[in-house]
Amino acid sequence: MSTGVGEVMNVNIEASWKNALSGEFEKDYFVKLTDFVRAEYLSGKVVYPEPKNIFNAFNLCPLDNVKVVIIGQDPYHEPGQAHGLCFSVLPPTPYPPSLQNIYKEIASDLGRPSVTNGDLTYWAQQGVLLLNSTLTVRAHVATSHAGRGWEEFTDSVIRAVAQRDNIVYMLWGSYAQKKAGFVNAEKNLILKSAHPSPLSAYRGFFGNRHFSQANQYLVSHGKTPIEW
Repeated sequence: MSTGVGEVMNVNIEASWKNALSGEFEKDYFVKLTDFVRAEYLSGKVVYPEPKNIFNAFNLCPLDNVKVVIIGQDPYHEPGQAHGLCFSVLPPTPYPPSLQNIYKEIASDLGRPSVTNGDLTYWAQQGVLLLNSTLTVRAHVATSHAGRGWEEFTDSVIRAVAQRDNIVYMLWGSYAQKKAGFVNAEKNLILKSAHPSPLSAYRGFFGNRHFSQANQYLVSHGKTPIEW
């Protein structure tokens, strides 16, 4: 077993998250999930992201720092893409279509371009939890690790965040909206629209102005806005 995989299976995750989620790691579903993910990485199949990046979203954005939650469904499944943050890719990987559309909406909403590459690490470091529902995937096979337990784990992540108030939830598409359906809309800002995918972006994602609305809400609650 490689060191990276060994670390992942020991849940090498940032301390505030490890404390908040500690009850999950002993549950039957998580034990089975651990066995499955370990077997996938050790089987010789290509699995994304690299083991060290499975919990990247948590390690870059401690629970105490969360201001905004963005929910994706599945990691990217082609080479050089997934690194543990939903919608994000490391340069020089070209922007996937959904990320292109996110950047278009930022430019339209805020009147300026966002960034020059696809790496959203700097969002995470400012308090944006970039959470995929499923945290691993087999190369070239979308949703290949769905239904194995990750969804239950990431539900517990959202429940942990939902214990806090004045958080912005950007819920793009029906999947994300259902995933966070239990969040209290009276104590947080729930922003809903179509998904940024090319299949749906023109049905309500473009023009949603979520980025400016998020920052206005954060400022109104005494928080530093996000540099999108």
